[in-house]
Amino acid sequence: MDATLADVLKVLDRLYDPAWAESWDAVGLVTGDPEQPVRRVLFAVDPMREVVDEAISGDFDLLVTHHPLLLKGVSSVAATTPKGRVIHDLIRSGTALHVCHTNADNANPGVSDALAAALTLTETQPLKAMPGEPMDKVVVYVPVGETQAMIDALGVAGAGRVGSYERAAWSAAGEGTFRPLEGADPAIGRVGEIERVAEDRVEMVLPRGRRRAVVEALRAAHSYEEPAFDLYEMAALPSTRGGGRVGVLAEPLSLKQFAELVAERLPRTEHGVRVSGDPERLIETVAVVGGAGDSEFDRVRAAGVDAYVTADLRHHPATEARAYDEGPALVDVAHWASEWPWLKDAERLLIAGLAEQGSTVDTHISTLCTDAWTFRL
Repeated sequence: MDATLADVLKVLDRLYDPAWAESWDAVGLVTGDPEQPVRRVLFAVDPMREVVDEAISGDFDLLVTHHPLLLKGVSSVAATTPKGRVIHDLIRSGTALHVCHTNADNANPGVSDALAAALTLTETQPLKAMPGEPMDKVVVYVPVGETQAMIDALGVAGAGRVGSYERAAWSAAGEGTFRPLEGADPAIGRVGEIERVAEDRVEMVLPRGRRRAVVEALRAAHSYEEPAFDLYEMAALPSTRGGGRVGVLAEPLSLKQFAELVAERLPRTEHGVRVSGDPERLIETVAVVGGAGDSEFDRVRAAGVDAYVTADLRHHPATEARAYDEGPALVDVAHWASEWPWLKDAERLLIAGLAEQGSTVDTHISTLCTDAWTFRL
């Protein structure tokens, strides 16, 4: 079955949720009608003029890029400007443009996962882990005979989901006591008399976004006029998403051998592979950041790795990292080359996601090198 642009975006937004993007970023759909059919998809790192021309001349319905076309705000997309002409050409040709930038950096798997896999890293963990989904815990006291029904009701409302398990709950027996006052309509006991009831304390976790639904379900399922319950905000734990990755090489290599591996596994650019460190230094643990990564030196040093692979390393951060401590060896590659491996991952995952929905598309990965540097003397 043919896919619509909306079908494709549904999969891409699940893989690379726009909510994972940094606040300064500009991700998502730039041009295109969600109802238009999508038969051919082109993946590329940059929405450069030559890439857009490739998409249009190749009759692609959708161009998915990592970098935004309109990262900075504009007041006009008139065809009198280079980016304005690109926008006009995309719309005129019916070619949609969709951007997955820092939301793809922070995804799992994401940009740095693809880079880590290209360099044979295993046992990978985020370098800069995002906090996990905000979670609450609900605690409610119910008559013993209502315990299982309460767990069922809270589970349907979204509580009790832990990993691959649902309806997960903890309970303990105790005794509740109360005295109904005038105007009360107690389900158990009489007005003015002290009542003692065998009760269970039930605890279940829930996503914070389900708080209202869970409380409403609790009140609806409870037999008491005024059920006793508590809501606790749980401490944020690191998730498996986030920027960069730290991993272990399949086998230890000298820095020279490791740099050769990097050069072999990543697309060739005029920038090449720059290395800082003793060529004979043994490399076992490695941190990687797809794209510009010299802002992450503190985290890389804290991780205690032997080498750091990233792009766009500037002179002063790099020299300080190497000159004043026994930090990791540095391997600097072209920005475009460090992010290009993600295109294959995005292609594979989109095809699989659409197949689950019963749709298919023809996909292609652009091999045009859009790195900024075109020759060296």
